[in-house]
Amino acid sequence: MSSALKETVGRYGIWSVGLRSEDPSRRGELAETAAELEQLGYGTVWLGGSSAVRNAVPLVEATSRIAFGTSIQSIWQHPAAESAADFAALERTHPGRFLLGLGVAHAKFAAEYRRPHSAMVSYLDVLDTAGVPAGRRLLASLGPRSIELARDRAAGTIPYLVTPEHTAYSREILGETPLLAPELKVVLETDPSRARALAREALALYLTLPNYTDNFLRGGFTEDDLTDGGSDRLIDAVFAWGGEATIRARVDEYFAAGADHLALQVVDGDSRQDLPRQAWRELAALLD
Repeated sequence: MSSALKETVGRYGIWSVGLRSEDPSRRGELAETAAELEQLGYGTVWLGGSSAVRNAVPLVEATSRIAFGTSIQSIWQHPAAESAADFAALERTHPGRFLLGLGVAHAKFAAEYRRPHSAMVSYLDVLDTAGVPAGRRLLASLGPRSIELARDRAAGTIPYLVTPEHTAYSREILGETPLLAPELKVVLETDPSRARALAREALALYLTLPNYTDNFLRGGFTEDDLTDGGSDRLIDAVFAWGGEATIRARVDEYFAAGADHLALQVVDGDSRQDLPRQAWRELAALLD
């Protein structure tokens, strides 16, 4: 990975759906939260769910150093020419602060879903023509062809819901230079039953999406691992839960497998708390 990009994203980032809110009444709260994440030392905020360049603009404006990325922007929801124009506008005012994370999302959420690999190639062609640098875009890649595309047509990959083993697999395909920045869900809970219950609640939606379940099966899990909310084996493989030492050790597994950066998503089971600021503070202290 280029040293410049490594410096931009840092070692740790926060993955958050809450920070992409477009509610005008929350703009001040979101700006304050982004500024605190910068102060805590996180290198990047990844705007989770179906995010777009526009979601990053007020957060970039409220901070001075921390980078922002979409994780992901669906290629079905945002035309490539529009994305290129939005990227260029943000780049003019705040150069180097934004990374365009792209993905093909899921068939159940996109009526246009068809030949996703070819659609992504065409999307990247438009971005090339519009002048969006390959070094500032990332792909949410799980399978081998998508990882190869991230290697050849982007700065790297931001895989979601993956294991250290998948991270090592991705690194083997990517080679040494491209960015590898997996997302990792963190449960700050030491009780095994409570931690796994919170994890299963967070995992439920993803076990209905073939992109993820197929990837689990490719990675050596069985159909039994995908039933009843996910086996303990599956939960323990894709979540970091427990006390400080345990979570730190799980994080280190991803770096040992070849990750350059981790996008950390706090899972606390509180649907009312979409900005778990105290947990983010605890996590920053744990990783210091």
